[in-house]
Amino acid sequence: MKKQYLALLLAPIMSVAADDPPKVSAQEFVNLQQGETAHEGFRRAHAKGICLSGEFRSNGQLASYSKTTLFETGSMPFIGRFSVAGNNPTAPDLKAPVRSLALSFAMSSTEQWRIAMNTPPVMAVKDPHTFYQQIQAIQAGPKAIQAFFAEHPESRDFLNWKAQYQPSGSFAAETYNSINAFYLVNSNGEKQAVRWTMQPTVSVSADNLEGVDALHDEITNRVAEDNVVFDWVFTLANGEDDENNPAKAWPDRREQITAGQIVITGVTPQLQGECHSINYDPLVLPTGIEATRDPILRARSAAYAESYRRRAKEALMGELEEQGNE
Repeated sequence: MKKQYLALLLAPIMSVAADDPPKVSAQEFVNLQQGETAHEGFRRAHAKGICLSGEFRSNGQLASYSKTTLFETGSMPFIGRFSVAGNNPTAPDLKAPVRSLALSFAMSSTEQWRIAMNTPPVMAVKDPHTFYQQIQAIQAGPKAIQAFFAEHPESRDFLNWKAQYQPSGSFAAETYNSINAFYLVNSNGEKQAVRWTMQPTVSVSADNLEGVDALHDEITNRVAEDNVVFDWVFTLANGEDDENNPAKAWPDRREQITAGQIVITGVTPQLQGECHSINYDPLVLPTGIEATRDPILRARSAAYAESYRRRAKEALMGELEEQGNE
């Protein structure tokens, strides 16, 4: 069985799909994110994180838009993860430019939904190849990324957000966005394109935070005292919105529906928690939720799979080496 599993881990990942050539493979994406030094056993992006547990308390307001049981009135447990951007699991978390929240729901043995959200509400670009070039420019330094944005006017909405964004003093006080759009599908087969946000219910200043693990320490202490709550708010697209373009913001006047609340009741260091073994692939979707044709969405999914394959292989090889030494 382990030999078969190892063969699966060594199998190549298909190239990331994009509407226009040239294409960039998942391996190329992850190689770029990983850099010259791999931190074995950890994610190649957003390596530093902390596991969460809690439940989604649905108010039933989205039940008519999607046939997933998650939106029926009631509660559903989840395993989640807060994280920061970067490939180093020991880096200072306050210096990371992006913070993230991931959730995994298991409605049944065959129905799961895995969600990966970030603080930016949109991508800076709309296709995988240009996203790859953006990462290259970031790694090349301030002049390179400035030149990149000057050449890509589609980055305007992202840059407008970046100019006004002020990091909070807690994972609990950030707004997390789906970035990509998805379809809600109801029992009649009707589709509604949506994006969503997790909106915080607290405000926390970053003035007094310090230390390499400042955000991790803060959220650990906060959850020990009380639950952390987010409102799960969905924005409904209309005919003017392009659900396949993740770089374009939708107007604030679009209809919004609050589906309920995400309630975090526990946190655990990631190496000791269930979240470490979960691949938060945004294309793991339940009945009633469907992907759009957004090429960045598929690029994210392929890169997550390649990152997971690498760290799973490293974990397996470590186990085999230990058994060989016994």
